[in-house]
Amino acid sequence: MKFKTSTLYTTHIDSPLGSITLAATDQGLAGAWFDQQRHWPDTRGWQTDHAHPLLRQAAAQLGDYFAGRRDSFDLPLDLSHGTAFQQSVWQALRAIPAGRTTSYGALSAGVGKPAAVRAVGAAVGRNPISVIVPCHRVLGADGSLTGYAGGLERKTALLELEGAL
Repeated sequence: MKFKTSTLYTTHIDSPLGSITLAATDQGLAGAWFDQQRHWPDTRGWQTDHAHPLLRQAAAQLGDYFAGRRDSFDLPLDLSHGTAFQQSVWQALRAIPAGRTTSYGALSAGVGKPAAVRAVGAAVGRNPISVIVPCHRVLGADGSLTGYAGGLERKTALLELEGAL
């Protein structure tokens, strides 16, 4: 993923599922990636800022989520770094409540592209804001745990934390 802004601020946090890199622009949170996650962005030129207010807020909300004290997030997001289609899929992911799941087919229908299941799956896999934009809540048509850029073990753990498994 190539970010279209000159300045990204970043920090790293620990979670029960491994280290997470957070990134923010002046518009909002632009990334949350587990270490060794697929589709890792090019981070050259990013500015480390452990005191950045939005990154600190995101870290606190993720801490509450992993501790079971939060099931949704209240953060400004910057999803502008994907295509218009990807952005529509990422926005649709945000509507899936904690403790619930959906299928790639249902998500495709929900974005008005019922025949684009594979394209929707690709967009889900490129979601830049893991956990907060809940791509882990999307399952195969038969309810099976399929693809997760952060690894199926993490997807399982997230769904168990939310009571969806």
